[in-house]
Amino acid sequence: MKFRATLTGFAAIVMWSFLALLTVASGKIPPFQLLAICFAIGSVPGIVVFALRPERLQLLRQPAKVWITGVGGLFGYHFLYFTALRHAPAVEAGLIAYLWPLLIVVGSALLPGERLRWYHIVGALMGLAGTVLIVGRNGFHFEGAYAIGYGAAFLCAFTWSGYSLITRRFEAVSTDVVTIFCLVTSALSLVCHLGLEDTIWPETASQWIAVLGLGLFPVGAAFYAWDYGVKNGDIQILGAASYAAPLLSTLILTLFGFAAPSWGIAIACLLVTGGAVLAAHRMILRRNSGGAAQAEAAEKAFGG
Repeated sequence: MKFRATLTGFAAIVMWSFLALLTVASGKIPPFQLLAICFAIGSVPGIVVFALRPERLQLLRQPAKVWITGVGGLFGYHFLYFTALRHAPAVEAGLIAYLWPLLIVVGSALLPGERLRWYHIVGALMGLAGTVLIVGRNGFHFEGAYAIGYGAAFLCAFTWSGYSLITRRFEAVSTDVVTIFCLVTSALSLVCHLGLEDTIWPETASQWIAVLGLGLFPVGAAFYAWDYGVKNGDIQILGAASYAAPLLSTLILTLFGFAAPSWGIAIACLLVTGGAVLAAHRMILRRNSGGAAQAEAAEKAFGG
């Protein structure tokens, strides 16, 4: 079950890698308006499940801390991320925000029953190094004038890593609650849109399809998959593997002609892939025949 749950969590990472492509294809819709639409779409599958199986509505009876964590994670992360982009250059803000996978790996040591190994940390650092190569391929220019944006980006990283780690402690809470997280996040995003942005609707059918795709997958199903993955899978592997998202996103943009291939991307591929394999090597060995013995031998070889 842990292996399948980890794969489910990785499916969320794969879906997030299409976020940039679909966002570009959605046209010039303001970010909070786009979030309001997409999270509303993302809640539809859960609403359908409740309509077909109304007995599952009782699973929504959860303490306030569950709702605060869920809504704070989904809406808080996106609010801080867009705040960072408004007050700092996208490259530097994006890199700071992408500290969250490393924070998940390191923070997992505080979770009950988890042991943080050196290869988890090294795997995450390799992923971070690969992300630096991708995000900063045109250089970095950190300036004091953008302190507010940098601060929001740091809070963004801590918000998502904190949400993921705390969610792990709610493993008995059904993933059905993500439906309400999405609905409330949609409502709060609409409030931000009405107060901060001008309304711009998609102009073509292809842009509407991109918005639908965003709502169904990167800003929809991905959050359900992530919730299930961090609750039941290996959160340290998921943290290290999360650095695959910016890599896959860049590869997808390159494939569709929105970015140019480079040696830096190739090196980033090796770093991110190698880091993920290193972090997950013990689980991979367990899946092979005679996995228990191999895992034990590997554990001794890696100093664990």
